[in-house]
Amino acid sequence: MTAQHRIDSTAPHHSKTRLLNAALHVIRAQGYSATTVDDICLEAGVTKGSFFHHFKSKDDLALAAVAHWRDMTEGIFAAAPYHQIQDPLDRLLGYLDFRVALLTGELPDYTCLLGTLVQETYSTHPILRAGCDQALTSHIAALTPDVSAAKALYAPTAPWTPESAATFMQAVLQGAFIFAKARQGPGVIVECIEHLRRYLQMLFHQPHPEETAPRTTSIAEPYELSPADL
Repeated sequence: MTAQHRIDSTAPHHSKTRLLNAALHVIRAQGYSATTVDDICLEAGVTKGSFFHHFKSKDDLALAAVAHWRDMTEGIFAAAPYHQIQDPLDRLLGYLDFRVALLTGELPDYTCLLGTLVQETYSTHPILRAGCDQALTSHIAALTPDVSAAKALYAPTAPWTPESAATFMQAVLQGAFIFAKARQGPGVIVECIEHLRRYLQMLFHQPHPEETAPRTTSIAEPYELSPADL
């Protein structure tokens, strides 16, 4: 886990927050079934007594971790620089650039807790599945206004809905995370995001620029999470 993603051990944090952040990392690294309460306590640097003071069970912690992930990621994306771009299509492309900039560190640092959890628990833990669905849907809802504005500007008569396009964007990303785990690296995510970029430009009837053309937004500079983000 890289320094920007790991909680700063010298900063004051309550044991509950340390447990939640430990869950985000350990579950993404090992999967939910393979993760034990002992693993999470070890990562958080707290005792099992502290764990059971805050949570009734691993499932209880996982549900709280989903809410913690949702709050954390909503803050990160709300503060992202692409929101300053005026054109709605360019904002969507800036969102993709920001997604690429987040691909730093090891696999557990940039893959999605929600996708990891729901793949394992969709049929066995209905409360966790519902929590993951709500968090994924919330992110789709945050993207939909920009898709809607771009549609009104560039494809007002198109038969698809902004919600369906925003959902497709997330489906591409979640699928790319699975391939990244299979291939042990982020390269496939970058390739999928570039194809998604081309798809959006075709969807909104905009020509794809030459690969050598200057870009208005950059995907080269990584976005570093500070302790304040967490």
